[in-house]
Amino acid sequence: MLFEEMKRHLILSENLKRSRSRKKKKNSLDMYREESMEIRRIEEDARTGEFINEEFTDYGEECGVDLNYEEFCFMAEDNGTIAGIITGRAYYNEVHIGDLIVGKAYRGTGVGSRLVAAVEDAYKGKGYEKITLTTFGFQAPDFYKKLGYELEFVREDENAKLSKYFFLKRTM
Repeated sequence: MLFEEMKRHLILSENLKRSRSRKKKKNSLDMYREESMEIRRIEEDARTGEFINEEFTDYGEECGVDLNYEEFCFMAEDNGTIAGIITGRAYYNEVHIGDLIVGKAYRGTGVGSRLVAAVEDAYKGKGYEKITLTTFGFQAPDFYKKLGYELEFVREDENAKLSKYFFLKRTM
């Protein structure tokens, strides 16, 4: 128990030092000049990933919000053949499905439903209040309605196939 308290104290001390260091950096940015900043397209790497994770987490903490971040990827495999994949991330109080892709030979066989159910089961009872996703008109709006997702909004497009559907399923 004493070891855990010491470890917790050390972590809190390090976080405080980091926070003070960032404040000093922010104050030194008062002299920042817009014309000296370069903006360019890059490939993400370890350095940019670390920046994103630190700033994203720290900002949430400053705002009193628990990040609770986790990426996921589930795969349906049939005798070594990928039948489908679902990816996304859980953060704050929601789970967001980013992509659900089912191989052509497996469409209409229940693979997509099983992949969505795998995500729902994995995050059930873990403090996430909702599952969200978007899909286009040519993809799967009716599929998600059949799985109990409620349509929140449609961003209409001139081409109905490219209208974007926003879905939600409350997990509480």
